[in-house]
Amino acid sequence: MHSDTHLLLHGLRSAELRRYATESGLVPAASRTGLRTRLGWALVDLGLRVLPRHPARTSAVGTA
Repeated sequence: MHSDTHLLLHGLRSAELRRYATESGLVPAASRTGLRTRLGWALVDLGLRVLPRHPARTSAVGTA
């Protein structure tokens, strides 16, 4: 996948997850954007990047 396309899709998915979290009441009020909250969201974002999207698939590492 082209890097620009990947970045665009990530931005859309991130916005979707943030909207869902806000609607579900999982995010504190906008006035509380302290270091702890920002660190928490950074860890959530990192976790979503680390998790495989399709756990049933395996990648063939080292094959051409």
